[in-house]
Amino acid sequence: MAAANPPTNLRRTADDFLSIIRQQQVGKLKIYLGPCAGVGKTYHMLVEGNRLRRQGIDVVIGYVEPHDRPETAAQIGDLEIVPPLVAQYHGITLREMDVDAVLRRKPTVVLVDELAHTNAPQSRNRKRYEDVQELLQAGINVITTVNIQHLESLYNIVEESTGVRVKERVPDEIVAQADQIVNIDLPAEDLQERLHAGKIYPKERVESALANFFTTKNLTRLREMTLSEAANILDRKERESAEQENSAANIGGLGQVMVAISSSGPDPGRMLRKTARLAAQLNAQWYAVYVRTPSESAINIDAAVQRRVADTLETAQKMGGLVISLKHENVAEALVSFVREYGITHVVLGRPGKRLLSWTRRQLHDRLMQELPGVDLVIV
Repeated sequence: MAAANPPTNLRRTADDFLSIIRQQQVGKLKIYLGPCAGVGKTYHMLVEGNRLRRQGIDVVIGYVEPHDRPETAAQIGDLEIVPPLVAQYHGITLREMDVDAVLRRKPTVVLVDELAHTNAPQSRNRKRYEDVQELLQAGINVITTVNIQHLESLYNIVEESTGVRVKERVPDEIVAQADQIVNIDLPAEDLQERLHAGKIYPKERVESALANFFTTKNLTRLREMTLSEAANILDRKERESAEQENSAANIGGLGQVMVAISSSGPDPGRMLRKTARLAAQLNAQWYAVYVRTPSESAINIDAAVQRRVADTLETAQKMGGLVISLKHENVAEALVSFVREYGITHVVLGRPGKRLLSWTRRQLHDRLMQELPGVDLVIV
């Protein structure tokens, strides 16, 4: 855990990452994770970049956003900056990471701020995390930053806890695949003091921030989420290491998870996030299963419904799920067969409503409970 000042173990974590990148062919990923803006993620990323540079490592800045914070800007120091792409969008000048320039430069380590950022329309990738994935595939090691509220599976939880709808989100699998994660933590009171001092936002934005997002309640909840997520990721990595050492005794982790997708069901985003988090806690593979009955053929449902199903399955894939589409006359029979064949241990379903259309869904729940007594049903 790190605080506002450089943590005492930062030198050790920098040395650890250095040992990792010297042993590999494909790029490695390190993430500075924080509860919100202003805790010092970019600052510490730059501190590590300078330390690696002094150790003789070829480090460049692919993109950094100092947000007019003098302490952060000062840490850029002598680090080489790859010139950004400059784009015009509705009369606004935007600067984005030049992925091609970084690939041509091919440093050992590149620093890339704000992993959840959405790129300008002219960029080759829509999201910055896709830029990072491209750099990793090219064998370039990446150190980046992200806030906890940007994790896809936490979208509903963050909205319910803080009242904020986060538009820019990162698939959980991107964060889960990181080789190192450093939690940059700061107590709510200290963060509010930094805000008052103008170290996070300009003076004119301070009062609004304190009254809305930067309340003690919100900051405390976000800190709890960050600590919990970091601990969960570390726990999963330890379990994965144990499985690799003794794979025969640990096949399948702690289970297999399935979510049943329907063209007329409840909020699919909530169901997918619940499933992804459950699978992560169990260190399990998860599946998004859609059963297309004859009544749901392309000629029987309208284009809007087809798009909604397609979007849901695409989102599941981005969140790390395996998408399975089945054709069957009976949804319950298809799901029961799939659960048995794939050794599913947990099934996520939407809660039946009070409408007449929900009668079929209640029948489905009853059928699964009856025929799959050893499987846990999770109702969202």
